[in-house]
Amino acid sequence: MKQPDKSAVASQRVVDFLAERILAGVLKPGERIKQDELAAELNVSRIPVRDALRILESRGMVSLKANAGARVISLTAKDMDVSYRIREMLEPMLLAESIPNLTDADLDELQGLKQRLNSFSDIDDYMPLSREFHWVCFRGHRAPLLAQMVERLWDTTQNYRRAYALLTLQDEARMQAMRDERNLLLNAIRQREVELAPMILAMHIRRTHVTLLEHAHLHEELSA
Repeated sequence: MKQPDKSAVASQRVVDFLAERILAGVLKPGERIKQDELAAELNVSRIPVRDALRILESRGMVSLKANAGARVISLTAKDMDVSYRIREMLEPMLLAESIPNLTDADLDELQGLKQRLNSFSDIDDYMPLSREFHWVCFRGHRAPLLAQMVERLWDTTQNYRRAYALLTLQDEARMQAMRDERNLLLNAIRQREVELAPMILAMHIRRTHVTLLEHAHLHEELSA
């Protein structure tokens, strides 16, 4: 049996480490990634670090520029606007592809995740739960290229979703609206409503989008 390439294994370890920090908000948009320090921290050479950064660049999580090094991706307000408009189109398509193939076990898993999300009070608990809920919704897809595009958008807009969640935590009316949307979405998925469920998802993405546009100062805070 062929052994995995050690360099590839090391690169993936760096990818996983950096992605976790970026998605958790430990590394902020625009923050420089110091390759020498990262290599020393993970006890790897510069080669797997460089390979990992190229992988993360392809995922839209890191920007690489000559003579400027690597930085966590930082979207402009315009980038955010465009990204959310694309999400409003692509994610409902992916959900429609998924719904006919979701199993009863998938639906039970969604129910459990929904209950946990309905009572979240900590942003660090909410973010991975929210991502898991949506990707279980998408699990039945048979459209890998579409899923890849959606995943890239999720990675690049992570900090905006985090900002929206923080706003929601501070507003009980917004919290209730989000719970209601999640209930409507799951009920539509359970009924295999391949037209209604994507419309509900698009509505949810649109409301997030509009709220973020109304709080334009968030861009400055995220990029600080």
